[in-house]
Amino acid sequence: MPLPVYVLGFVIFTQGTSEFMLSGLLPGMADDLGVSIPDAGLLISAFAIGMVVGAPLLALTTLRWPRRTALVALQAVFIAAHVVGALAPGYGVLFATRVISALVYAGCWGVALAAAVSLAPAGATGRAVATVAGGLTLATIVGVPAGTLLSQHAGWRAAFWAVAVATLVSLVCTVFAVPAGRGTNVPAVSARAELRGMARPHLWLSYAITAFTFGAVIVTFSYLASLLTEVSGLAEGWVPAVLALFGVGGLLGIAVGGRLAEAYPLRTLGWGLGGLVLVSGALALTARHAAVAVGLVFVLGFVAWVTNPALQSRVFALAPEAPTLAGATNTAAFNVGNTLAPMLGGVVIDAGYGFTAVAWVGVALAVAGCAGTLWAAHLAARTTNPSPVRPADALAAQDRTPAPLLGSDA
Repeated sequence: MPLPVYVLGFVIFTQGTSEFMLSGLLPGMADDLGVSIPDAGLLISAFAIGMVVGAPLLALTTLRWPRRTALVALQAVFIAAHVVGALAPGYGVLFATRVISALVYAGCWGVALAAAVSLAPAGATGRAVATVAGGLTLATIVGVPAGTLLSQHAGWRAAFWAVAVATLVSLVCTVFAVPAGRGTNVPAVSARAELRGMARPHLWLSYAITAFTFGAVIVTFSYLASLLTEVSGLAEGWVPAVLALFGVGGLLGIAVGGRLAEAYPLRTLGWGLGGLVLVSGALALTARHAAVAVGLVFVLGFVAWVTNPALQSRVFALAPEAPTLAGATNTAAFNVGNTLAPMLGGVVIDAGYGFTAVAWVGVALAVAGCAGTLWAAHLAARTTNPSPVRPADALAAQDRTPAPLLGSDA
């Protein structure tokens, strides 16, 4: 991969640390701000709401900007929001800074993915997307545990200061490494042309699968620290290490998924979602056994991230006329799941079902994702071959046919 693609991954790493680090900060933040853990969990939903709105909005706003200019401007706002968040006197101000941070982070995702696709060598789109998304996986291995550890010793505000500094470093790297133009593989297009490219039902089915898949992951991850300490009986000091273990599993998963995404997109999604159903259910049933729960966290990271490259790269294949808006809207779809899942988790916790119930919510969302993937594969196989196709054969049939990936794959 060209160096700028790795820099784009670093951009996502710094901001992705902020996206996920609250899962390890929730107990301390709740105590400091005088709110319940479910209320503190709404800060995760606030971030996700900002990304849902910001991804398509900022994709269109920055469509004609040089990509380096867009990335630098968005990162600068992100830094400012985190400085204000670190100084926030109460819950309301912090909530607002999370929304603003998410708006610009969503814009960075859209621009970074489009830039990576344009800079990737021919036939390496999936690996380029995996490299950028790998920044987020690395954030779960290094950034999130480091933020949790820092917050345990210096308070949650120190973690916000650390993200601001790290983002400043990534901004400087962007200035020197990312080309100012739009790359060679993707031509400049108008907002109208991008919107026309989005008018495909199969593309929106793909977005629904993305929302269900990521929601199934984030509902468990959002309350993982509390699950481990309150149910598994794990000492608080071990939480950063277990969060890092989730990230190690994710890094392995995204490496495998990056290799499979272009050749077997829907089969990768099907197996990954099936694994997510099994692992989430097993975690709900065995959470009281700390050693088993820790091992399942690693496997959860793998099945969570093995689907990511396929989820990300497929939208570019389905909507090649909309390289910026298609990727940005997929980012929004990720965060529809990211918005609703912590809310659903908070509902079941407030209803008295306990922290293990959030994993059962993950099971339900993953089952919905499996159903969507099977339906997408069935539609794609039927488009390729007008003769009746059994749903059980659809995944394999679609993955054996190269054409749908480039045109009619759902």
